[in-house]
Amino acid sequence: MGGMGGGSPFTADSSHSCLKRHCITSPEIPNADVLLHADCNEKEVMCEMSRYSPRGSQESSDPAYFMVALNVEGVEFSTVLILQTLTVKKDQSTLIQKKLDLPLSQSGTLLTEVIFLVFSHIKSVSAPLRGDALLKCGFKQQETPLAQEVGVEWRLQHRGKGRKVLEMKTRLDDAEGSTVVFAERTGSSIEAAQVVGEGDASLTLNKLKILDEGTYICTVSIGHFHAQQVIQLHVIQPPDVSLSEEKLVLKANLPQTLSCHCAKYYPLDSQMEWSFLSPTDTEPTVFQDQGSLSSHRQHGDGTFSQSSHLTVPSSVSPGTKITCTVSHPALDAPICVSLVVESPQPDSYWWVLGFLVVTVIFFYQVMR
Repeated sequence: MGGMGGGSPFTADSSHSCLKRHCITSPEIPNADVLLHADCNEKEVMCEMSRYSPRGSQESSDPAYFMVALNVEGVEFSTVLILQTLTVKKDQSTLIQKKLDLPLSQSGTLLTEVIFLVFSHIKSVSAPLRGDALLKCGFKQQETPLAQEVGVEWRLQHRGKGRKVLEMKTRLDDAEGSTVVFAERTGSSIEAAQVVGEGDASLTLNKLKILDEGTYICTVSIGHFHAQQVIQLHVIQPPDVSLSEEKLVLKANLPQTLSCHCAKYYPLDSQMEWSFLSPTDTEPTVFQDQGSLSSHRQHGDGTFSQSSHLTVPSSVSPGTKITCTVSHPALDAPICVSLVVESPQPDSYWWVLGFLVVTVIFFYQVMR
């Protein structure tokens, strides 16, 4: 796909599916090499193109505008372009695209240039509960600004509900007192200087809660033009894992219950597995009977807890190591907690009885 490195706008053919190179200055597309090398890397490029109408204009107006959304499969790359048609000298031989009612070039293509783009090369962000998150969103336009007024709006969509997180209005000429920010989510912020100087409309969220999770929509408006990017925010919290006992002493002919507690984690996905390693083995073995799981318990902060209860038979050999392994999306590697089964202690009843007999004998000898 030619012209992606910037300095060149695009030509779109009459089928709306092909972008070709033409030589007029346009804003550079960040990380354009991802597009250029997509075929070599066997990555699929997804391109959606549709007619676009700036606010306050009619679709039949000249020039015409198109919106192009570019994504690359399996790569953190997402860009939305606003294309504007270039002037074509009309004469009797000029071809007209009937569906669009627009003049074509001598080569039969629709000549366009990029005038505005909004991009985000991080489609998904995972951040810890009570931590901070940075959602990246940026924009570029032609060297000659489309307008001085810039608006940035961030919205959150989750489980069918939507709400505004932050809205900012400013001017590219950085006029004093021109910046107005409405932060409806406490702890959300955007840097006006970055917006004006670098086209960086990224959103910072502090002290994350479970309610902050969802789909964030970044909308950047310049004059009559606007485009969006979508970023997913996943809030995560690794579990605290512990055993119900610090040690397990075998009892003759009495099975015992050992519990593994997995506490205060998010999201809900967690797995617990019991295994044992006897003194004569070199590799652990998974218990065929994994015991029972408690129901999930949800806490006030939205995190979950669950316990697994294992019945340890009295036939387990002393010195056997019993391990509970917990897997969770917030963990880089599973957490393992273990204890070693100890030999049974002599029956305390006989110890007490023996002590009493010795005591009685002792006092009997003293009293004689």
